[in-house]
Amino acid sequence: MAEAQMDAPALVADLHNGQTKEPENGSLKAGHEVKYRQLRPHLIVQAPKASEAIEFYKKAFGALEIVRTHHPKRKADQEHPLILHAHLKIGGAELMICEESDEDGPTVKSPPALHGTSVILHLETSDVDVAFSRAIEAGAQVTEEITNQPWGQRYGKLSDPFGFVWSIATPIKEFVYKEASSTIEV
Repeated sequence: MAEAQMDAPALVADLHNGQTKEPENGSLKAGHEVKYRQLRPHLIVQAPKASEAIEFYKKAFGALEIVRTHHPKRKADQEHPLILHAHLKIGGAELMICEESDEDGPTVKSPPALHGTSVILHLETSDVDVAFSRAIEAGAQVTEEITNQPWGQRYGKLSDPFGFVWSIATPIKEFVYKEASSTIEV
């Protein structure tokens, strides 16, 4: 998948989070508008299970595999090379799948290594009931049954076989935040 072409100042602004390099002296200047293009989470999967995870996401969520690259130096305990990263699309969302590696540092771990996860991946769909069923058939476990929520979604949560938690929802009414109280009781 080709990245969109950007002019040099926009690219530098993206890289420096709101600062641009002035070409004449290389200094950084604050105040340049930053345009974030996309948040693309990297899911760290226990090695050597990234290939299984990719197949699960295809079956459970209809993921499209854009590209897969293998680690140039290392192999897992099995005969398959480790996946350095795989780029997937689920509807309009994109994510990366990477196999856990000591080279990523001591704080980058898979859910099994953490004995949990610190993030919930939220997926909006046109039919939460059908999406939930497909994910369960693919091997996900229900952690919260689907119910209509006060924030205007039909919503439930699943845990996938690799330890990631997914909330899946369908809007059931337009929710206007200014009409809501500061606390929503569930």
